[in-house]
Amino acid sequence: MTRNHPGSETALGLSHWLRRGVRFGAAAAGAGLAGLLLAPVSPSVGAETPAAPFALAVSAAKAKNECFTDTVEVLGTVAPRREILVRPDREGLQIREISAEPGDTVTASQALARLAAPSEPENAAGTTITAPAAGIVLSAPTVRGEMATAKGAPLFRIVADGDMDLTADVPAKQASRLALGQPAKVKVAGMDEAHGKVRLVSSTIDPNTQLGQVAVALERNPLHRVGAFARAVIDVGKSCGVAVPQSALLFGPDGAVIQVIRDNRVETHRVAVGLFSSNTVQVREGLSEGDMIVVRAGAFLRDGDRVRPITANE
Repeated sequence: MTRNHPGSETALGLSHWLRRGVRFGAAAAGAGLAGLLLAPVSPSVGAETPAAPFALAVSAAKAKNECFTDTVEVLGTVAPRREILVRPDREGLQIREISAEPGDTVTASQALARLAAPSEPENAAGTTITAPAAGIVLSAPTVRGEMATAKGAPLFRIVADGDMDLTADVPAKQASRLALGQPAKVKVAGMDEAHGKVRLVSSTIDPNTQLGQVAVALERNPLHRVGAFARAVIDVGKSCGVAVPQSALLFGPDGAVIQVIRDNRVETHRVAVGLFSSNTVQVREGLSEGDMIVVRAGAFLRDGDRVRPITANE
């Protein structure tokens, strides 16, 4: 007869309940996990919601209406408007006295030089050469004793009244836009910018070069020198329209584009540009006054990108 050790029944009972507890716990844990996977997830109190899409801050401005000056630029030289050539009336006279030098301003009938026949004494009255009209002396003889001629180089060259022009050749297309009286800004080499005005536009075009001629009247200035290089920017009219900063303009394979902001998103618009000023450009097509545009356009922006426009006032 087998006897149980004191307390063995208690030990066996405890072991039985422990084994049942383990099985029950495992089952409960499995049921709990399944419930966790199947149950809908609801945010807990104080949990953060997903962040909004990132919006890049960009400099922006509204397209505005602006008037542009349409210009034609020409390059040429300073030339006398009317040049007077002074020669003696007869041959065989010698220069005895010179009374005017290049750069001098002379009046009409002012004595320029005294001539005499070589056989006449030094103090002979001889023939006095005078200025036919007032003006500025361009060239004059420099050596006494030389023979003067009525057929060769002139003794004196005078700019009548001191009036000078900028004369230039212009392509036929530009010549057709020029007209008498149009104002111009003129820069003569070595001098400050000055005002001028279109005085003459040739009515013919050279068939070989397809160039015409234009003359821009210069303000009187004793420092003007014939032959000096000069540039004129001629105002040929005004054109008003939508304008944006030049920095907003991008050039792609299909031409010029501008990035417009609508509902805080980027739209790329193809545009037709017109005239330029120092900082702005005229947009003839593809943009309306009041459109919000990216001021400093960049290739890093694409259609649909979310942006936060910041204007100069902000």
